[in-house]
This record gives sequence, structure tokens and C-alpha cells, in this order.
Amino acid sequence: MNKETKLRIHNITAKAALKFESEAWILKNREERPLEAAQMKLLRHLLGITKLDKEKNQCIRQKMGAQNIVKEINQYQEKWLQHVQRMDTNRIPKQALQYQSKDEET
Repeated sequence: MNKETKLRIHNITAKAALKFESEAWILKNREERPLEAAQMKLLRHLLGITKLDKEKNQCIRQKMGAQNIVKEINQYQEKWLQHVQRMDTNRIPKQALQYQSKDEET
């Protein structure tokens, strides 16, 4: 299987699973590291590279033409926020975004 096909399979399956419902996540360093590790494990497997080969993550991403999963999630969240902001005020996601508890109102 060539590199492009492997990357398409990765994008359709693994990356979709890693990004599932990520529009509402608040990512901290302790959550970012396992996501990046999972992505790198998948990319290494697709290229047939082991950790013993001591290839840098950036080099592996460059070989596969993949972007850092955390950056992709951040871009996806920004895109989702813009989408919700364009919604009518009667839509539930817009109401949830604008929600203020009674404690915050006073």
C-alpha cells in the first residue's frame, strides 16, 4: 500500500476517532500528550518505524504529510466556534455557548 493510501485510511479512521466530539474539549498539556502519542504510534506503524529508529516526531509527520493532532483539534474548535456564532439564537448550541448561570448574572 502506498503512502497516500495509508494516510487517507489514517485520516478517515484513526484521526476521526482521536478528534471525536473534540469541539467542546478544553485541552491541557496532560490531555495533549496522550493524543500526540496515539497519533505518533499510528503514524510510526504506517511507516514501519519503531521508537528504536529514533526518528523525530516532526520528521515522521513531514514524511506522512500529517499535521499535529492538537493543532488540528484547535483549528477544528475555532471553526466550530465560528459556526455556532453564526447560528440563530434559538439553536441549542448557541444557547449553550451563551449560557450564564444565575450565580454569574448577579
